[in-house]
Amino acid sequence: MTDPVTHLIHHPYTPPPGFAAPQPGVFKASTVIFANVAAMRARDWKTKAGYTYGLHGTPTTFVLEERIAALEGGHHCILVPSGLAAITHVNMALLRAGDEVLIPDNAYGPGKALAEGELAAWGISHQVYDAMDPADLAARIGPQTRLVWLEAPGSVSMEFPPLVQLAQVCRERGVTSALDNTWGAGLAFNGFDLGGPGAGADIVVQALTKYPSGGGDVLMGSIVSRDDALHLKLKLCHMRVGWGVGVNDVEAVLRSLPSMALRYRAHDQAARALAGWLGGRPEVAQLLHPAFAGSPGHAHWQALCGGDGQADGARGSAAGLFSVVFQERHTPAQVDAFCDRLRLFKLGYSWGGPISLVVPYEMAAMRRNWPHKGTLVRFSVGLEAVQDLRADLEQALQALA
Repeated sequence: MTDPVTHLIHHPYTPPPGFAAPQPGVFKASTVIFANVAAMRARDWKTKAGYTYGLHGTPTTFVLEERIAALEGGHHCILVPSGLAAITHVNMALLRAGDEVLIPDNAYGPGKALAEGELAAWGISHQVYDAMDPADLAARIGPQTRLVWLEAPGSVSMEFPPLVQLAQVCRERGVTSALDNTWGAGLAFNGFDLGGPGAGADIVVQALTKYPSGGGDVLMGSIVSRDDALHLKLKLCHMRVGWGVGVNDVEAVLRSLPSMALRYRAHDQAARALAGWLGGRPEVAQLLHPAFAGSPGHAHWQALCGGDGQADGARGSAAGLFSVVFQERHTPAQVDAFCDRLRLFKLGYSWGGPISLVVPYEMAAMRRNWPHKGTLVRFSVGLEAVQDLRADLEQALQALA
């Protein structure tokens, strides 16, 4: 090589092996270089024994996959660009025209919209079941049912379902179950061992966007399984669809994972303190937080997560989310004014980051047989000081006067 430009591209230097640091190295690649044709032809993208192409993994993505699989109690993990992409991918990999999928009525809204839109257009039917009633799920499972979605707690409405019994119904009928464990984050409970070892869901998905990232600046999802054959189905679809995640985003999640349990606990304790105070206010008709007696499904949370339901957060895990239903006398416009008046709580979707968030919802359009007349507001508690957040809520409540 005589031209320095070529020499820059094909410089022979490689750094010595043996470098170790607290954080894994960041390896970016679309193209992967092979030593020879035999190695190129022998390399299998379906395993982590080697590297073939950027979409099939780099050392950085492999490390995150293995850590998320361990966090969830699974054996295999696939990364996708968002939590919704994880839901979409499981449906695409396992369902075909003529099949049916069952979805809880209180599930994440975009997942239900996917069933009503794209899945229906592809000839895949769906039913919505009552997540709080295992008998309703059992009655709806039919010959064409191929997949049942589980979620805990209910999105926005925060009911905690009897997951153990729901998973048991699926196993008894031989139907694959997939659990959205974003709220639990792999910390509150093990989605694969709900009723004992192996007596849980077949697939566990999570929006790594939330607590694993922790910064409100990453979009990513994970799909974890234990069964080798089931993982291969998911992996083959992953290859054909061409999902990819940015390695800088993978790096951000890897950097945040060591502190996730500490952050989760801090979110949990702050949320319980604020929920207990706000739930006792005269403006509030109903507190929706699984760790509090009187919230739908509290006993199920207590049994699964090992908590005593006390507001001091002494035992159990319950994340940093809660909702309240305001008294019916407070109009939707007044509740909107309350949300607008908040200063530390910002208006915004998602959760799990350092900034507290608030969103008002029109629940009658989202749930069948919604029992409450007042307006629901969901709070995601961040990492600010609890006394400051409480003062913010207190001053904003004046908008309801």
